[in-house]
Amino acid sequence: MDINYLAVVVAAISAFMLGGLWYSPVLFGKRWMQEVGLTEQQLQHGNMKVIFGGALLFNLLSAAMFALFLGPAPSLMLGVGAGFAAGFCWVAASFGVCYLFERRSIALFLINGGYCTVQFTLYGLIFGLWH
Repeated sequence: MDINYLAVVVAAISAFMLGGLWYSPVLFGKRWMQEVGLTEQQLQHGNMKVIFGGALLFNLLSAAMFALFLGPAPSLMLGVGAGFAAGFCWVAASFGVCYLFERRSIALFLINGGYCTVQFTLYGLIFGLWH
């Protein structure tokens, strides 16, 4: 199936940028750190090339598969609606099941599930606009 590879790259970068904002102190970063039990100092350790490179690769994978799911020329309504549904009803709902059994907080569910909902809605917006 034909997909617009440039749109996939733009969508992946949009999710990467959204994550940078979403998990920053400007939005939910401090609460997210509290909920997962990490400190600023702990976040500075680790291989940042692997972490950020891996995040970008996963964003590319999810954007490419969502583009395949939508088809070559989705309407704006289909793109945005399917993006919201995929993010909220598939990804966030799946987090919800795991978080219930893991006894994780509703706050962490809302932060992570909210990110994925906006991420896939952005994907749908990009694919719906880009023909």
